[in-house]
Amino acid sequence: MTRDVRVVLPQHLQALARVPDREIAVPVEDPVTLRAILDAVEGRFPQLRGTIRDHVTAKRRPFVRFFACEEDWSHAAPDDPLPARVASGEEPFLVVGAMAGG
Repeated sequence: MTRDVRVVLPQHLQALARVPDREIAVPVEDPVTLRAILDAVEGRFPQLRGTIRDHVTAKRRPFVRFFACEEDWSHAAPDDPLPARVASGEEPFLVVGAMAGG
């Protein structure tokens, strides 16, 4: 089954993807996982390839975090199913640019 999953991008990725809103919707096949969402985002917006995760290893880029239902999913396994509220479109999946410095 294909579902439309809501994804919120940080402002710089929104600009790179050339979308008017920070929230986008991408079709994702069941099961809805971190990998499935990122594959769908990069498939719809090829200009984002390599910005969220590494081209070769597919690992999350430093200073990029993932949140679902107010929980940090940044270190979750890529094929772990995300919460049902994200899969149903009730809650968005957030891609967040982390801050560092002093």
